[in-house]
Amino acid sequence: MPPATPRYEQIGQGYARTRREDPRLRALLHAALGDARTVVNVGAGAGSYEPPDRHVVAVEPSDVMAAQRPPELAPALRASAHDLPLRDGSVDAAMAVLTVHHWDEEQERGVRELRRVARGPVVLLTYDAAVAARMWLQADYLPEVGELDRRTFPPLERLAAWLGGAVDVTPVPIPRDTSDWMLGAFWAHPERVLDPQARAATSGFARMPAAVVARAVSDLSRDLADGTWDARHGHLRALDAFDAGLRLVVARPA
Repeated sequence: MPPATPRYEQIGQGYARTRREDPRLRALLHAALGDARTVVNVGAGAGSYEPPDRHVVAVEPSDVMAAQRPPELAPALRASAHDLPLRDGSVDAAMAVLTVHHWDEEQERGVRELRRVARGPVVLLTYDAAVAARMWLQADYLPEVGELDRRTFPPLERLAAWLGGAVDVTPVPIPRDTSDWMLGAFWAHPERVLDPQARAATSGFARMPAAVVARAVSDLSRDLADGTWDARHGHLRALDAFDAGLRLVVARPA
C-alpha cells in the first residue's frame, strides 16, 4: 500500500464502531504468538487484537485508522508493510490481521518483511478466497466481491512460500454472535447488508461501485421481505459458527 494514499483514508471512517475485538479470535491470535514479549503489528489499524501484556510496535499508514486507536494503546508508526522501519530479527513475533490483501503489488515484499523482522512466529489472519466466494452473500448477491477477493487475497500456498519455514493453516469458523462485523460475519445476519454503517466498515463493500452496492441491497431487501432468503439460507440462523473462509496462518522459522 503506497504510504501517500493509504486505502483506509477513504474507507476507514467509523471502523472501530462495528469492528470490535472478538474475545475468541483474540485468544487464538494471542496463543499463536506464543511466549513472544515484543510484537510488531503491521496494518495495525484501530488496534484490535493487539496483546496488551506485551510490547507492541504498531505500524499503520492511515491517519484515519490510527486516530481510532484507544488512548491506552501506543501510537502507531506511519509506515507501510513493504518497508518496515525495524532491523532484522528485532522483535520476537509479527502479526498482521486482515490486512495483507490491501498491500496490492507489495504483498510479497510485505510478507517477507514480516519474516525478516521477527525472530519467532509470524501470525496472519486472512481469507481463503475460494471458500469465501461460496458464502451466500458473494454467491447470490455480490459475485463482484468474490472476484475482488480472488484477485487480492494471496492463496495460502503462496503465503506459505513467502514466509518459509514451518507454516500451519487453521480454519477459523466465525461465531454468529461475534462483535467483529467483518464481511464473513454477515453469514447469519443478512440484515447487516441493509445497514450503511455495517457495510462501510467492510472493505469488500467499501471498494465496490455504488451501483453494485445498490443492486445488492435492493435484491436482498426484496428477498428478505418475501421470504426467499430464509427459504434458501434460513438454516444458517440456527448455527453457532460457520466457515466463511477465515484462516489463521502461523509461520515459524526453520
